[in-house]
Amino acid sequence: MKSMNIKKLALSGMMIALAVVLSTFSFPIGASKCFPIQHMVNVLSAVFLGPWYGVAVAFCTSLIRNLMGTGTLLAFPGSMVGALCCGLVFRFTRKYIPTYLAEIVGTGVLGGMLAYPIAVLVMGKEAAIFTYVLPFFISTFGGTVIAAVLVTALQQTKVLAKLQEMLDNEDGKQRTVA
Repeated sequence: MKSMNIKKLALSGMMIALAVVLSTFSFPIGASKCFPIQHMVNVLSAVFLGPWYGVAVAFCTSLIRNLMGTGTLLAFPGSMVGALCCGLVFRFTRKYIPTYLAEIVGTGVLGGMLAYPIAVLVMGKEAAIFTYVLPFFISTFGGTVIAAVLVTALQQTKVLAKLQEMLDNEDGKQRTVA
């Protein structure tokens, strides 16, 4: 049995807390509530934690927000698919631009389309398959821009490399980023 990486677990908890606390920063667009901070957290989780922790962070954040009444069931497909996509892209490329694009496509397009069955079957709303693509796209674009600014600032101050050194990969090797 693999031992749990305590540093990654602690950072995951901090990411969840950050996303939940800042969940008041949202705005309605069409049939959905746009929450750009979740997408910022998705990108940061991809860069620091990897795809599986990123999906877990997105799930826990969506669950807590729903329990608090600050989110909807549509938060699950959007945030989790985006976290998985950008986490996988970062894991295999170690490049930021493709990671940002993966969050936008993962949440905006794939997550938006996966929201359709939840809206229709679970929430009883009338919707078309592409109803949530534009609102999810707008939300994820804003959050990804915020994340890109943060990652760039951390990279320029050399804090990003130090933080990544503190976190081990799942195979125990240190992260290296181009």
